[in-house]
Amino acid sequence: MGAGGNVANFRPHEYQRLCLEHLKRKKKAALFLDCGMGKTVITESHLWSLIYDYFKDDIGKVLVIAPKPVAEDTWTGEQDKWDHLKELRFSKVLGTQKQRIKALEKDADIYIINRENVAWLVAGFEDRWPFDMVIVDELSSFKSPNSERFRALRQVVDSGKVNYFIGLTGTPQPRGLEDLWAQIYLIDQGERLGKTFEEFRDRYFDKELKSEVIRSGNIYKTRTFYDYTPKEWAEDVVHEKIKDVAISLSAEEWLDVPEAIEIYREVKLTPSDLKKVKHFTREKVLELEDIDIRAGSAAQVALKLLQIADGAIYDENKITHEIHDAKLDELEQIIDEANGKPVIVFYWFKHSGERILKRLKKRKLVISSLDTTEERKKWNRGEIDIALIQPGSKSHGLNLQDGGNIIVWFSMVTDLEIYIQANKRLHRQGQKQKVLIHHIVCKDTYDEEAVENLRRKDGSQKRLLESLKARLKHEEGDYDKC
Repeated sequence: MGAGGNVANFRPHEYQRLCLEHLKRKKKAALFLDCGMGKTVITESHLWSLIYDYFKDDIGKVLVIAPKPVAEDTWTGEQDKWDHLKELRFSKVLGTQKQRIKALEKDADIYIINRENVAWLVAGFEDRWPFDMVIVDELSSFKSPNSERFRALRQVVDSGKVNYFIGLTGTPQPRGLEDLWAQIYLIDQGERLGKTFEEFRDRYFDKELKSEVIRSGNIYKTRTFYDYTPKEWAEDVVHEKIKDVAISLSAEEWLDVPEAIEIYREVKLTPSDLKKVKHFTREKVLELEDIDIRAGSAAQVALKLLQIADGAIYDENKITHEIHDAKLDELEQIIDEANGKPVIVFYWFKHSGERILKRLKKRKLVISSLDTTEERKKWNRGEIDIALIQPGSKSHGLNLQDGGNIIVWFSMVTDLEIYIQANKRLHRQGQKQKVLIHHIVCKDTYDEEAVENLRRKDGSQKRLLESLKARLKHEEGDYDKC
């Protein structure tokens, strides 16, 4: 133990030793490890070795790029747990531009910046890039080759000024094989999967020209596009090509973590509300008392159907129109059943968060969105009753397992990566209880398609839209029988 009594000597698990050896052998590599397997402590231990042990003079400044909450808490938080990491000197390049510049001027070993400011950092240094090692925590957030953050970081790795690169993620291909190209490019500059995304797609995917009809008001337009499907052999070949740089391990194989129990709680709409859902699915128009709400493309219909399932919908002016309270009633039932235990509630739409907060405020609970480091510490100390979280902003990297074991998905999401990562805030190493994951599913609505998509471990938006077409065909059949 360390001098403070709460700091431990790091004794890596066998899989962590494998990862450390992998990073020692490869100057540029990736760790594809499930959430909760200790990617951060593995990487910081490797950094400690590089900076203070066997490669003292071989490495200069280190840049860590991470989601904002992770940049604020997680990397420096490891120093509170492990004795050997106390020597590492961090500087958080966060806050206003003035604060970020001051942090960059600080003498430190490791500089941590949130991913939203990568383009700012690259533009500011231009050809004077000072970091010879770059670590991307949640590498999958750089999966889009068209994103500003990827293009900015690509400039740096293409310049040859980055001698060491480590990518960390638990979900390397949440939407399919296409997600891998940009991530691996940052490691090898196209050596394994091709110099361009187009080259990668042409080699490993079949393409088919498709079209869809989009409705805008009373005007119908046809949009044509190419649909890409991986060749039958593609995934095996791609995984074989990258296995020398990307080590991939699952928690199920290596860790004894209490199981997660998935619970699906159905709520039902009234016949009149269900009739509105069917009409909207078929006609793309929702007729309310004071307004008609329309959708154009299939994607817009799907989004609005998920809103309806939650109990409210936005019109074109972003005004909320409430439809039902079925999910709110069920949420209160789950909280009652928790009998005072803390609960994380995940919602997707802003109006859902607002309606939940309005309903729960009547119960005199301590409710927090866990936006700050101090609020997250309070959660882990058991001082918060309800963590009300939009998972798009806090699904990655946060260690919340000490604060509770109950999750409620108020909204059904279509992004598999966000769903998996959000659940892993509690279901991870260090959790001492079975994690209960409640899903409030609105029966006979698009919620059911979203749930089935997640159960198949398929994050493909394309498959979801195909299921919407099947639902539409079914509703048309029912309509014909009337």
